[in-house]
Amino acid sequence: MRVVDLMTTDVIRVSPDTRIKEAARLMFRHRVSGLPVVDADGRLSGIITEADFLRMEVARNEADEPQPVETVGEVMSSGVVTVAPDAEITEAAKMMVIQDVKRLPVVDADNKMLGIIARLDIVAVFTRPDEVIEDEIREDLLRRVLFVDPDDLDVNVLNGVVTFKGEIGTKNEARILGELSRRLDGVMRVDNQLTWRIED
Repeated sequence: MRVVDLMTTDVIRVSPDTRIKEAARLMFRHRVSGLPVVDADGRLSGIITEADFLRMEVARNEADEPQPVETVGEVMSSGVVTVAPDAEITEAAKMMVIQDVKRLPVVDADNKMLGIIARLDIVAVFTRPDEVIEDEIREDLLRRVLFVDPDDLDVNVLNGVVTFKGEIGTKNEARILGELSRRLDGVMRVDNQLTWRIED
């Protein structure tokens, strides 16, 4: 599964000229912890988050003569970590962990904002029903990739754990089926108990 399959496209966004108070109102009203900042051409300029507001409040209280801050562009974080729409979900998850961020703006090759993917979107992958995973294994992997009749094997999926029993043509087919199944979204583990007719 790719980022484009899970990202949110209806994203609340602001511009660098948006007033700070308006950005705060939008975040509070929509219960979001950050807003992407885009220019007039739709290109990503930065992001403003709760952390930026916290830093602004600390600076205001610690400075002898605090400088007035009025627009998003004055406090937003630039150099934002982004992800491409065709990136794999695992790649997006890895970036979130390494960079310790809750969301990634999704941009095209011209840095135009396409959407956003958040941690909760990735968590949703693990909620795929067992029957959907089993159908994908039977119809996509067995029938279309390995050209094996799904009825020739015992395929069972329970709580994301895939179990294979029966006899398949070759040892290599058994290995490939196990590896491809492991990569499916929502699969937690594969218990491959297959035997084979030919040791290749």
